[in-house]
Formats: sequence, structure tokens, C-alpha cells
Amino acid sequence: MTSPAVDDAYERLRSLIYTGELMPNERLVEADLAQRLQVSRAIVRTALVRLGQDGIVVHTPHRGARVRVVTDAEAVEILQARAVLEALTARQAAARATAREITAVRRVLTGMERKLAEGDLLGYSEGNAALHAAIIAAARHETAARLIAGLRGQMVRFQFRTILVPGRAPDSLAEHTAIVDAIAGRDPDAAENAMRHHLSHVEAALSRRRLSHFGES
Repeated sequence: MTSPAVDDAYERLRSLIYTGELMPNERLVEADLAQRLQVSRAIVRTALVRLGQDGIVVHTPHRGARVRVVTDAEAVEILQARAVLEALTARQAAARATAREITAVRRVLTGMERKLAEGDLLGYSEGNAALHAAIIAAARHETAARLIAGLRGQMVRFQFRTILVPGRAPDSLAEHTAIVDAIAGRDPDAAENAMRHHLSHVEAALSRRRLSHFGES
């Protein structure tokens, strides 16, 4: 059983990895992190175990924990697998979502619009994750939800990186709007296609960012 203190430490550590403040392959020292978060080492240790279960952190015997390295090539493969699974959940959500769930999804989308207008790309990216989670929940497909959770845990760094590609954020918002409109319109085919379209563009943005980094090196 977890606790609010562990949940908070987990989210804060996840955010530090998400934004790159804790870098890939960086050693995660419990004492240092406990001081940084102003919590006990036991809380940090439990949070790191959860991050390990998510595939974000790797634990090595006698060497401790490190931020897991996910290559760009692996990230593309994960996105391709997600595209299949999340297209299914978008389709199911269009058929199964309640009126209350659709309202909640639209509320998240409105929040994303606000964050983008404010120039808060991290907040936008967090809203992006919340929107996908809401769609997955509305689909009521437990197997897909479990598989997606395992994949998404490894993508936190890349989700933020792709939104930094010039021009990507407004396109992302338009893609999410199309997904939500299709679900609200009870159109399973359109919802599935919109989700596939969106994730294919995320994959392309990741590839563009990778190529731009090669050009800088």
C-alpha cells in the first residue's frame, strides 16, 4: 500500500526525469534525493521502486538506481506499439464513453489550450498525458490499458522533447481536438483514425528532433 508522501515523491521524481533535470543513466542517490525533496530515505526508496516498475528507473545490484536510458529507436518502436493500442481505446471510447466522461475529456482539452496560450509547454505536456489517460479510462478495455501503462512509463522524457519541436505544439492541439471531437460525436472510425494520425505525427516529430541533434553534433 502506498501513501500520500510516497505518491508525492514519486510524482516529483517522475517530473524531474520528465524534464531532464535528472538525466538518462544518472545515478539516483537516496540520500541526495531525500534532501532535495525534503522527505525520508524510506519514502525515496519506495518511490524509486515504483519508478522501476514503470520502466523509468533501473535497479542494479550493489550499484543502486539509475535513470533508465531509452534510445530514440526504442522510443519510436514504443510509439508504434502505442498507436495500435491507443487507436483501439479511442475507438472504444467513442462507443462507450458516458456524457460525464466526454465532458471531463473536453475540460482537459480546454486546460491544454490554456497552457499552450500561456506558453507553458510542460503544463501542456502534462495535460496531454491526462487527456490520453481519460480516453483510455473511458474505453473500459483493461488489457489495452495495462499494456499502454507499461509503454507510457518509458516515454515520459520523449513526450516533453517532442513538444519542443518548432511548430509542434499547435499541431498537437489540433490533433487532440480532432480526437476529442470524434469521441464526442460517437464516431469510432474517426476516433481511431484521429488517434493513429496523432501518434504518427508524434513519431515524426521525435524523428525530426533526433535528426536535428545529429546535425548539431
